[in-house]
Amino acid sequence: MRIFRRPDYNSDITQFISELKASKPDLEAQQRAGRALLWDKHVSREAWDEFRAAQVRQKPYVYQTDTQ
Repeated sequence: MRIFRRPDYNSDITQFISELKASKPDLEAQQRAGRALLWDKHVSREAWDEFRAAQVRQKPYVYQTDTQ
């Protein structure tokens, strides 16, 4: 235990986020709803397998110009 303990440092950004969360308690729920709307999608495994099978392998040296 230190006698002369400094107060914990909070950056301006951390203070801003803390104040924002305090003023808008439903902000995290809105963020999760937005994420579910845009990113959380059901992936069809059959379509993913077809996509993988249709990919063309890249050459080891992509700037090579000979056409052998």
